[in-house]
Amino acid sequence: TLQPLRAFDVDAAIILADILPPLEGMGLQLTYAAGEGPVIHNPIRSAADIAALEVPDPRETVAYTLDAIRLTKRALGGKIPLIGFSGAPFTLASYAIEGGGSKEYRRTKQLMYGDPPAWHALMTKLADLVGAYLVAQAQAGADALQLFDSWAGALSPGDYAEYVLPYVQRAIAFVKSAAAGRGAAQSVPIIYFGTDTAGLLGQLRQSGADVVGVDW
Repeated sequence: TLQPLRAFDVDAAIILADILPPLEGMGLQLTYAAGEGPVIHNPIRSAADIAALEVPDPRETVAYTLDAIRLTKRALGGKIPLIGFSGAPFTLASYAIEGGGSKEYRRTKQLMYGDPPAWHALMTKLADLVGAYLVAQAQAGADALQLFDSWAGALSPGDYAEYVLPYVQRAIAFVKSAAAGRGAAQSVPIIYFGTDTAGLLGQLRQSGADVVGVDW
């Protein structure tokens, strides 16, 4: 996080953390394999798997990321803002279902189309996890928060609106509600970013985020 600041005159720092470790607290077994990237060894395959998932307190399960925010915040000394971030519910769901990276998202779409109640149950849990994680980052000192939906571009606008957008809105609303409870002065702006989302910008605008990142 700090290394680029020593070489370049940048506008902000962003905490360096992977998006998947919060899934471990839900009960998913995550490792990083050389040449393969992240691997989830007990991927979600059924409604029973989803029912077994917990929604943990991120202050307990990813405390190391929150500690990193506090350390970095002190090192920055107020010179530039620090951005915290989380994977968005759909991107986390895709990893959890596929068991790792994917280009076609077959299992993800199979669950989404084939068992909508199970899909919505999973996305509700993930939205609540993401919302709590972002709030914890703000409380640790992040000046802005980015919600990263790297795989949202794999969906049509209609599917995105039905199966994904409500849960992005839920996570963001959770953060804004928590900020409102602390007073307007304690609120932090939220950036929502996805790749290959040129066809989804109308929906992304409805997310409730303060800033929408766009691809080319």
